[in-house]
Amino acid sequence: MTEALAEPGADTGPKPLYGRVLLKISGEALMGDQGFGLHPPTVNAIAQEVGRAHALGIQICLVIGGGNIFRGLSGAAQGMERAQADYMGMLATVMNALAMQSALEAMKIHTRVVSAIPMDTVCEPYIRRRCVRHLEKGRVIVFAAGTGNPYFTTDTAATLRAMEMNCGAIFKGTQVDGVYDSDPRKNPDAVRYDRVSYDEALAKNLGVMDASAIALARDNALPIVVFSLHEEGAMTRVLTGQGRYTVVDEEG
Repeated sequence: MTEALAEPGADTGPKPLYGRVLLKISGEALMGDQGFGLHPPTVNAIAQEVGRAHALGIQICLVIGGGNIFRGLSGAAQGMERAQADYMGMLATVMNALAMQSALEAMKIHTRVVSAIPMDTVCEPYIRRRCVRHLEKGRVIVFAAGTGNPYFTTDTAATLRAMEMNCGAIFKGTQVDGVYDSDPRKNPDAVRYDRVSYDEALAKNLGVMDASAIALARDNALPIVVFSLHEEGAMTRVLTGQGRYTVVDEEG
């Protein structure tokens, strides 16, 4: 990933590498230092990161997990029917999406929550062409309720929506500044990758996203950019080819 050379006499500031991206974050990212639920200052901080990127003229959509409220796999592990548990997890993502919409609109950024499960009282149903139009008008979209189907994660939903919206890349905001061969928070000798192939990420189980999401991205040549969501200004730096991040793509 390299920046294009500026035209003579043009603004020499860094230029965005992509015109449209999807940001995928976990529900746990909204918890802050709490053990459950939403931490409003953390939600606002993430919204500010989105706002900085939006100010560059980039069209942005988001997918947020629901693990800070309810995780379908955890419910199934405790004896709940898997499909029912997954639907509960989807509803949790709607709650997170509404919280993010509130934070973004407090910053005067027009935002639409679009749900794969129809619930017209609180958000819009998913209609692909309407969503594309929202992006073209400069609105941020928060996709909620996953794919609308059980047995699919929000990672897979993020890849699917990114392709449907013709995004240039998925930006995966995490706790660390890229992809490592082990958890750098537990292993000080963990090795960080600047670039890794889809196949290597799958073979080594590097934890970028779940396997079906990576395979879907690979089959459609959709890059995944992994960066730290909790460093101020990190998303803007990465979008302009600066800072620390890992690219998962065909080249590796």
